[in-house]
Amino acid sequence: MNFIIILVPVLIILGFLLIFIFNRFTSNKNLVKDAWSNIDVALKRRYDLIPNLVETVKGYAAHEKTTLDEVIKARNAAVAVPQGDINEQIRTENQLQQTLRSIFALAEAYPELKANVNYIDLQNKLNEIEENLERSRRYYNGTVRVNNTYGESFPGLLFAGILKYQHFDFFESDAASRENIKVDFS
Repeated sequence: MNFIIILVPVLIILGFLLIFIFNRFTSNKNLVKDAWSNIDVALKRRYDLIPNLVETVKGYAAHEKTTLDEVIKARNAAVAVPQGDINEQIRTENQLQQTLRSIFALAEAYPELKANVNYIDLQNKLNEIEENLERSRRYYNGTVRVNNTYGESFPGLLFAGILKYQHFDFFESDAASRENIKVDFS
């Protein structure tokens, strides 16, 4: 009888703890997905802008076809990532970011392109999108940090497997995007 009196409150407390942890996992996961949706909106704006930017550059730098093809290829790879595969989308976005940097490096070699009103307008729009993306990435990484810390620390760690805890990758720059672009026109 004493065993039952002790066991029932312990089970009730354990049940409430499990509910609390489950709700926290769910809340953290939804915050990460919400943060990613902010990034996704900006990425869609960027995807729509890139073909216009490439077409504008083509008129001035026709012999730079390889660079322009790489940008379009990277854009198409990023667009093709299945919805919800955040970690793969982060990888393709880093590749796209690197190829976009090469377009701006091209503009340095073509003063008439840098002075083109359409190019300047597209570059300004892209800069605005990039600033928005940067803010969204910081928010996303903050929600990922909270989610991952909770899932990898006590008491969340005890129930992570049972409650289907989902680990998310940070949206970080890859090593290639930290390097300066080298453009050789020789």
